[in-house]
Amino acid sequence: MPEYPIILGVYSLAMQTDLGVGDTAGKHQSLTYWYARQLDAERFEVQPLNVHHVPSGVKKELPVKDFLTQYVPEPRYYKLHTVPALETLAKKLEQGEQAFSLGNLDEAERQFVKALMIDDLNVTATYGVGKVASEKKDYVKLKKVLGTLLHLDEAFSREYREQFNSFGITLRKNKNYDEALAFYGRALELSANDDHVHFNMARAYYEKNTVDACIKHLNLALSIRPDFVEARKFLDYVMKHMGSATA
Repeated sequence: MPEYPIILGVYSLAMQTDLGVGDTAGKHQSLTYWYARQLDAERFEVQPLNVHHVPSGVKKELPVKDFLTQYVPEPRYYKLHTVPALETLAKKLEQGEQAFSLGNLDEAERQFVKALMIDDLNVTATYGVGKVASEKKDYVKLKKVLGTLLHLDEAFSREYREQFNSFGITLRKNKNYDEALAFYGRALELSANDDHVHFNMARAYYEKNTVDACIKHLNLALSIRPDFVEARKFLDYVMKHMGSATA
């Protein structure tokens, strides 16, 4: 059995449009290029390539028939343009993450910005710039990054769960509690039954001394996953702490 999704490469889509009227009427054919993946036996996914030849923008799902009848493989284009561009992009992201892990924030930001110059909608690079802004306490830039992420549904998908969690932890660690709560709230809009998001919201509320909301989200996390050990321990701690605080 194949492991999905399968990267198929670059495909072209020919579009024909009518130009002019009467004697000047004619047809014009344009060619656009798309990055294609097979999601399962019945579904395909295409994403447009930007001017730098990397997939960027809104993804579109297609049934088998539509994909096979409308899209034409472009292996030469993929090899000559998209593969090198993707390798450069991946290198910038890797260098950014490495610099961030070493505490070299200026270099990390530089690499993430270079990645965004290749793909201005790149989720990982956007998260990277946000983490740097949070660490630097650059609230103007952080607010801008949050505005971008909150409008990118893809940023909260399972594919980006590691970056999502890392960014949320960075926000909370740097006492950006309101920003963290807005971030987690957007995630719950897209996936209301994510026990880890409820747990992380509880931690942010606790740091804000908003205990009732903390308990609410811990109970929601446990209702979704009753064997969530960390959530159970945290709830027990909060309840015990409340008891001693009111004694």
